[in-house]
Amino acid sequence: MNWTECPIVEVIEGKQGGVALVKGTRIPADQIVEEFRLGSTVAEIIENYPSLTRKHIEELIAFDRLHQPQPTS
Repeated sequence: MNWTECPIVEVIEGKQGGVALVKGTRIPADQIVEEFRLGSTVAEIIENYPSLTRKHIEELIAFDRLHQPQPTS
């Protein structure tokens, strides 16, 4: 996933190996989306990452959905 256009994600060389992180945290954006895909609810993700808000998580999920390849018919 290319997170460069997501306003709540940052990539800083040397911080967590240049992984896309939720701004101001050390939490990888891909990790949050993957947990949601694997069946975690937003409430469960908030419980596991209390520094994130519901808005953060919902924005990451929405950005991911908008940027997934669309199936061709």
